[in-house]
Amino acid sequence: MENLGDAYGGRRWNGRDPRRIGAGIVLGVAGVLALVTAILVVTTSLSAMLGVDDLRAAEKLAGVLGGLGIPALFLSVVAVLPSSRRQQLGVVLGNAGCLVGVGLFVRAYPARWTNGAETLAFETTMAYFLGSCIALWFVLTAMASFRLRNTPGGTVRLELKHEGGTETVQVSPEEYERYARAVRGDGGETEEVIRELQSRAGDDER
Repeated sequence: MENLGDAYGGRRWNGRDPRRIGAGIVLGVAGVLALVTAILVVTTSLSAMLGVDDLRAAEKLAGVLGGLGIPALFLSVVAVLPSSRRQQLGVVLGNAGCLVGVGLFVRAYPARWTNGAETLAFETTMAYFLGSCIALWFVLTAMASFRLRNTPGGTVRLELKHEGGTETVQVSPEEYERYARAVRGDGGETEEVIRELQSRAGDDER
């Protein structure tokens, strides 16, 4: 029979690549740092420390950092949480719209922002707004599906593999948490949990 401790330990990643989760955490930290730096650039002397003395240049730098920080956070969520290929592609598509908005901002600010014959403020804002809305929608669906997976309404199904066969046991969420705590605690209770689950599987078959 497969070691139950290993089975529970595998649930920590839910079959996902730990490297992907690590990349998601890095993206999340980078996004937060970009947003914080964007705020500090226009509110403190950090811009001068970065060699940006002109106010407009500092505002442009802050806009770019903030514009890149939000898509990075969107990507970090779908990388860390269990998400479908559709959700991942949706976030990537939305982030592409955000990047178009950032590119337009770099091109337009400040000369072609709101002054002149060919301003790009509206186009920039709409590209970023639509992109962020698309990405946010798929981020929220990933979060909602993750919540449903972790709050089962009735019972939890556990599969026990033994000598090439598979037995299924249905337990309540409270029982599942009790079993999980017993196995994670590594206090010599793993074998007792295995015997209890095997006994329950036999009772269910009868």
